Amino acid sequence: MSDRPERVEAEASGGCQCGAVRWHVTAVLDSSHICHCRMCQKAAGNFFIALIGVPRDAIRWTRGSLAWFKSSDKAARGFCSGCGTPLAYDYFESGHINLTTGSFDDPARFPPRVQFGIEGQLEMFGHLPIKGEGTTEETMADYVGAISASNHQHPDHDTDSWPACG
Repeated sequence: MSDRPERVEAEASGGCQCGAVRWHVTAVLDSSHICHCRMCQKAAGNFFIALIGVPRDAIRWTRGSLAWFKSSDKAARGFCSGCGTPLAYDYFESGHINLTTGSFDDPARFPPRVQFGIEGQLEMFGHLPIKGEGTTEETMADYVGAISASNHQHPDHDTDSWPACG
């Protein structure tokens, strides 16, 4: 998995909780994973996020479109503007987009194979039966500096002011 993920032909569909955004894919990457990094925790509003890569040429939006939050100058998080369901992570320089695995109609088809961002992993999840690939610094070494230098995520504490989302 630490090498370049392979394309796997697979017909699948998915969408948000309210149904305003739907898609169909004809292929995925063998990259189904969970990420424990703090950015993913906040984007999912959960302990970790489950994602799978989809080649850009293999996805067709069949209803609606995503709203986007630019979480750094290098990446954005896609969600439904109607119900708020987190749906995508897009690292702009990548040949694929990551969709949230739980938003597929049959998420059991794509079980996570590996864990990333383990520096943010909560102790209670330390015994998951999925291989850990390493910290964000290790698995995204070529990108993490640029992402952290342009991080648009609110800090983990209250602030007197913060720029509007957009």
